[in-house]
Amino acid sequence: MFDLHRMRLLRELKHRGTLAAVASALSYSPSAISHQLARLESEVGVPLLESAGRYVRLTAQGEILVCHAEAVLFRIDQVEAEMAASMPELTGVVRIASFQTAALNLIPAMLSHLRTLHPLLRVQVAQMERRDAISSLICRDSDIVVDVEYPGVPRPKPADLDSEDLCVDYLHLADVDIVHTGAPGEALRDMANRPWVMEPEGTDARFWSMALCRAAGFEPDVRYESPDLLVHLSLVEDGQAAAFLPSLMCWAYRPAVPVAVLPSHQNKRTIFTTVRRGSGRHPAVEAIRQALIFVSRQSAARPST
Repeated sequence: MFDLHRMRLLRELKHRGTLAAVASALSYSPSAISHQLARLESEVGVPLLESAGRYVRLTAQGEILVCHAEAVLFRIDQVEAEMAASMPELTGVVRIASFQTAALNLIPAMLSHLRTLHPLLRVQVAQMERRDAISSLICRDSDIVVDVEYPGVPRPKPADLDSEDLCVDYLHLADVDIVHTGAPGEALRDMANRPWVMEPEGTDARFWSMALCRAAGFEPDVRYESPDLLVHLSLVEDGQAAAFLPSLMCWAYRPAVPVAVLPSHQNKRTIFTTVRRGSGRHPAVEAIRQALIFVSRQSAARPST
């Protein structure tokens, strides 16, 4: 018999990358993790780890064992979902990882709505970058990720995760110098000589923004970078830069500057939720997804301000 706890430690090592990261996440010492994995190797009878410079990596046999550990944990998620469904009330803890705009606008309304329906359910929320959020879901540090996909920048959808569209969030050009000329995209071409604020290099939002400006015939002068859209809004309202702002931000904060419609094939991003495939039927997960759908219909999916 293989010890499931030790199999999970091996799985954590695969996803987190180092013994120190596993130890930190699970509140163990690195030496304790190493000792448990050595015992697992003894149980299996073959090496599961090999040195790779200053790091360790899984052997072919280690990869096989992790694959089966994933299957076992998937079944455990299903058991937890069925047990929760058999209870008269929703209880326990659900952990959400969310990107900033949803954390600012959708999540608070969702929590208020959910509190009236399931007062015994405890919800924890952490704002994270997308890569960290998906990693936390795979490593079972989170139960639901609220994510976003920009037009022309498709996201990979791992087979062991389940995604469900939540709403469409329209994108707008915002600047103090916008002149409404009628046709979508004309106002953007007028911004060729303006300074811009955009999200950092390497993000999907930055890739989409640059592609949109280039399609309009110019290379944007990006003077300011920030992952925080409240910083974008502040710079726009102060007349320092042009920016692209989503409807979620516009409806919540009502920019004191003109906004313009973008070309229809590039003016909306999709907001969706992602969960581990085995936990999608958990009643607490379903309740949160339904609450998010309800509040998004109240505030998010509107084409213009």
